[in-house]
Amino acid sequence: MTIFLIVLLAALVFEYINGFHDAANAIATVVSTKVLTPRQAIMLAAFFNLVGALMGTAVATTIGKGLVDTNHVTMITIFSGLMGAIIWNLITWWLGLPSSSSHALIGGLCGAALASSKGDWSVMTWSAVDAKGAAVGLWPKVVAPMLTSPLIGFIGGAVLMFLLMMLIHRFTPRTVNSVFGKLQIVSASFMGFSHGSNDAQKTMGIIALALFTGTKAGVFENLPHWAHFLYTPEFTVPRWVMITCAVVMAAGTAGGGWRIIRTMGHKMVKLQPVHGFAAETTAALIIHGASTVGIPLSTTHAISTSIMGVGAVKRFGAVKWGVVERIIWAWVLTLPVCGLIGYFVEKACVSLGYQ
Repeated sequence: MTIFLIVLLAALVFEYINGFHDAANAIATVVSTKVLTPRQAIMLAAFFNLVGALMGTAVATTIGKGLVDTNHVTMITIFSGLMGAIIWNLITWWLGLPSSSSHALIGGLCGAALASSKGDWSVMTWSAVDAKGAAVGLWPKVVAPMLTSPLIGFIGGAVLMFLLMMLIHRFTPRTVNSVFGKLQIVSASFMGFSHGSNDAQKTMGIIALALFTGTKAGVFENLPHWAHFLYTPEFTVPRWVMITCAVVMAAGTAGGGWRIIRTMGHKMVKLQPVHGFAAETTAALIIHGASTVGIPLSTTHAISTSIMGVGAVKRFGAVKWGVVERIIWAWVLTLPVCGLIGYFVEKACVSLGYQ
């Protein structure tokens, strides 16, 4: 039971960090365009993250039982995976790099599961079909979207920005800024909602996996009757888990994430309200679609590449490609680095006698 409580605490720490790490992506453009003050933007994002987090469990189910063989998962495996994600998120936050919390968590969990299974690569579900005939596993749910979503974000942002430029070229800059300043509040709200509906569910899936694992291992057998809400003999996401994760993510969002906001909103490309609206709308549509079908998409990839696409249409040289290169390296390294951290944390815990 003590180990479960440690896992639960680690999961909530990850969720809080995710709130100020990835939610910064959702509000970076609306802050940089000066449509909202940082405090207003954070409160807006926190509210819509909370609402979005309560809108389903498809992504949570993918994370909890669609990526690794749960027969090789212990409480220590889950803890080790979370530590891989937490350490990497703190490093990239300190450097001001918008990396993916989703891929950090997935990489950490896979690395820890690989260590738990003593190097058996089949512990990872690469591709399979669920009871409803839908594709599940790392390839259709993680790897393929990881490759395609940045491309879709870049092209989608560029196309939407081009269409908007065709519509607004006859209006004065003052009119354009006034109209899209108001519209950007809508797009920022949609972006916050989409982020909550995808990212908050990842921690829900991890906690649900911990409850399922603990029930199978008999961790909760000696608890009093009032603690029956901890038992999950089948993989489900209890309502209390959804509410807790939603509140913690909202709290993390309220904590800010200024380093990443500066990178996304100022260092990569200078944005006006119309550019912010195009980038946020594109990214939010991509993330919302992924949440609907249970894909744990990187919200960072979606909004970053949407901003790149919008900036490239504005002027190709407007994008600071040196900053983009640093961001892409962070993306490439996330899965393997977090996998290695999760692997070695699992090994270290086992060598210390924790199972």
